[in-house]
Amino acid sequence: AFEDLGSFFKVFTANGIAIRYLEAGVDSFSALEQADENDLLIVLGGPIGVYETAGYPWLDDEIAAIGHWLRQGRPTLGICLGAQLMAAALGARVYPGHGKEIGWSGLQLSEAGRASPVRHLAGSETSMPHWHGDTFDLPEDAERLASSAMYPNQVYQWGRKALAFQCHPEFDAARVEQWLIGHAGELNAAGIDLAGLRRQSIANGG
Repeated sequence: AFEDLGSFFKVFTANGIAIRYLEAGVDSFSALEQADENDLLIVLGGPIGVYETAGYPWLDDEIAAIGHWLRQGRPTLGICLGAQLMAAALGARVYPGHGKEIGWSGLQLSEAGRASPVRHLAGSETSMPHWHGDTFDLPEDAERLASSAMYPNQVYQWGRKALAFQCHPEFDAARVEQWLIGHAGELNAAGIDLAGLRRQSIANGG
């Protein structure tokens, strides 16, 4: 529940954008069928894996709904699990990575990334929070915009209206404790230094 729009909320509301949340696993994805064609679908993060459909069977419905939305050419933004769900909806493989990427580090932009609005998130300009253990193959016809030292697919675009971030540009450092509490089990299992992560988040996200 804490992986919401974060710092994006104020930006959207300040620009007169009305926000409606659908809670995956609780709300029906059929609500997307009533959306306006110009509405932006934002697929947010969460602690489960795209491939855990046996335990969370509603993931199949979510992936299908995202795929239908994308193939209609409608505006879509994915963040972390959302980026992975978009990749799966576009036919790409999502799978456990070779290690947890939790903490702050800069993005390395591709040539396409340097020519896009993502250029403002270059490692030379800012640091980005990362919080994932899974990764994915780049979907067919997608273009990589940014990588990290640990994983190549950090930001990609698909067509002109779909953008996906494996990292967390929406992270609100003022709410870091919610993330530390909500991910307590994962952080403990990964042996993450909580004090260090807290300091990083306050220093970089202020």
